[in-house]
Amino acid sequence: MPLTAATAAREILTGLHGLMARRGSAQAKLDMTVDLIAEAMQSEVCSIYLLRDGVLELFATHGLNKEAVHVTRLAPGQGLVGTIAAEERILNLAEASNHPAFAYRPETGEDRFHSFAGVPIIFRERGIGVLAVQHADPRAYADVEIEALQTVAMVLSELIAGARLVDGSDRRGGTRDGMVRLAGLKLVAGMARGTAVFHQPRVVVEHTVSDDPELERSRVISAFSKMRSQIEQMTREAEFGTAGEHQEILETYKMFAYDEGWVRRINLAIDSGLTAEAAIERVQQRTRARMLEIDDPLLKERMHDLEDLSNRLLRIVSGRMGTAAQTGLSGDAVLIARNLGPAELLEYDRRRLKAVVLEEGSLTAHVTIVARAMGVPVIGRVKDIGHIAAEGDTLLVDGNQGSLVVRPTRSVTTSFEARMAMGQKRRAEFTAIRSLPPITKDGLRATLMVNAGLAEDSSALEAVGADGIGLFRTEFQFLVSAALPGRDAQYRLYRQVLDAAGDKPVVFRTVDIGGDKALPYLTDVSDEAENPAMGWRALRLSLDRSTLMKAQARALIEAAEGRTLRVMFPMISEPWEYEEARALFEAQVDWVKARKNGPAKIEYGAMLEVPSLAEMLDLLLPRIDFLSIGTNDLTQFLFAADRADPRLALRYDWLSPAILRFLRRVSKQANAAGVTVRLCGEMGGRPLEAMALIGLGITNFSITPAAVGPVKAMIRSLDAGALQAKLDTLLARPPANMRKTLTDWARRHSVAID
Repeated sequence: MPLTAATAAREILTGLHGLMARRGSAQAKLDMTVDLIAEAMQSEVCSIYLLRDGVLELFATHGLNKEAVHVTRLAPGQGLVGTIAAEERILNLAEASNHPAFAYRPETGEDRFHSFAGVPIIFRERGIGVLAVQHADPRAYADVEIEALQTVAMVLSELIAGARLVDGSDRRGGTRDGMVRLAGLKLVAGMARGTAVFHQPRVVVEHTVSDDPELERSRVISAFSKMRSQIEQMTREAEFGTAGEHQEILETYKMFAYDEGWVRRINLAIDSGLTAEAAIERVQQRTRARMLEIDDPLLKERMHDLEDLSNRLLRIVSGRMGTAAQTGLSGDAVLIARNLGPAELLEYDRRRLKAVVLEEGSLTAHVTIVARAMGVPVIGRVKDIGHIAAEGDTLLVDGNQGSLVVRPTRSVTTSFEARMAMGQKRRAEFTAIRSLPPITKDGLRATLMVNAGLAEDSSALEAVGADGIGLFRTEFQFLVSAALPGRDAQYRLYRQVLDAAGDKPVVFRTVDIGGDKALPYLTDVSDEAENPAMGWRALRLSLDRSTLMKAQARALIEAAEGRTLRVMFPMISEPWEYEEARALFEAQVDWVKARKNGPAKIEYGAMLEVPSLAEMLDLLLPRIDFLSIGTNDLTQFLFAADRADPRLALRYDWLSPAILRFLRRVSKQANAAGVTVRLCGEMGGRPLEAMALIGLGITNFSITPAAVGPVKAMIRSLDAGALQAKLDTLLARPPANMRKTLTDWARRHSVAID
């Protein structure tokens, strides 16, 4: 029939606009709606089925027997209508009876109609019904007719939900149905329950019908222009990290952002009478429908990327570009994101943020480290979580197992809460040994210090019974500030931390910014090569920007007046870098002491993260007071495995013989020189890995507060001498699976590693 999607849809929408404005019952409006659609589309049958009490009920029809209204009912998945509703997909059939799901309902009198087309009616991403048309002649419906039906279904959803005719239509935002279990990568241990909150909240389309198509078109044009600029900026600044999968995502984004076919489809939807937001959502629904028909996983992944970009376009056109952190969390929340930067995570209310679920993520990415410091469980690599969960869904997060339950049943929630209670009991056991020293069964005294980065982190010293702060990440203050923190602000923070620590030692690491910890107020920090982890960051940046380091040095020196100041420099690759940093620091010491009292003593340390430094320890060790090993960066450099690349998250193991042999060599050389060795990486916070480190002769750890209890329990159950003898044997002839071998040994000797 001579029909364009825009013409038919516009004619129907104009009529619907008038119907919605009329007084009268919802049923009467639906009866008039099917007549209107049938006439505009020259269809012999038009029917609306709505989801009520868990089944699809025929609510209005033009062409079928009127007696079937409110009588014909189909379960989701039953018949053609039930299939459309259950799978939220389109059916377009020249001969309906040939479809395997066809189910004849005699009361409708539909036996004389052969062709059938139906589209789901979706309200806020949840199927609430089906709009169907039928003809006596066997024929497939044209794409323009299907598109017209989809456009009408979108507008119909407002009328239906507004009248509360369907299940759950009074729920804010709506949710998908049914419990779903998902598996991911364990990043930060812990268990939590909360409601789903998207880091970049989805836009709910409130108004679908437009009175001014040209105005809506100009809004879309402007939004596309802004989005393209953002994509170009992301490409330049590597917003998603380094090369690899992230770069592929950006290239796909760029391809879609400039796809004129996408623009044209949105403009056609506007021509049919939709607002800019509704037009984007309308095309997005069509994309989702096509995704269901795609078997190729790579192509399906690209369609997911298009949906992510559609959400971005929706946020731009609606003026809602803020994150959930800016709008605030209203209750216990589980944050969902593709990925996060450490600064973004720190924006959230720590009292209400219970867990984080990422579509990407890796074990040693900085956002994982920050989350661990905050005590927030994190699961990464949860495929399609952004499409499976809806805003407001209840989520159960098990960071210990790397599992997630979306929309749990009551029994599953009860079981989960019972396991959470057991975890609390275990923490109570750790609390009971808080005041006991970390001494092995054969009398070896270890040192357990904590990592910190914010003033309030100092309270963890007393809470977990730690020996001090072995790594204070001074860059956290820079990450959470909108502008470069001045010397006075830095001084106040460092003084507050030292006061809170009392007699316990605090080791300050000079700022480690750059890489994935870019600062918006240092614009050229983001201007990186393909691998920012190996670029202009940490001490390299500080030495290049000596004013930044001088201000920090003076703030630290003044804050430590009359005390021992312990400071270490990160990312040293050769001794000359340490010497240059120390000289800069000592110049500031001289400046301060010429005017006021300075620290009683200063201890200088270096971080061993770059493998090349291990070859120069004979020159470095006589010049330092302590050596801190940063296993996070060290591991990625040793294995050439980018820790920001989620595809490599499981490609290396901290218990690899290569790592253990390297650490043993460094430890022996430092111990022989009388230099304290401290391990500051995430490796030391895991009981089994910490056990192996003690076997190497490393007994000084700086770990997250939550790890102190488990590691202390392990130490107090360990015979260090027996372990050291065993590990020497294992490293001489490494087993095929070092992790399994050490786990078996620990269990045979009743070492608390679980």
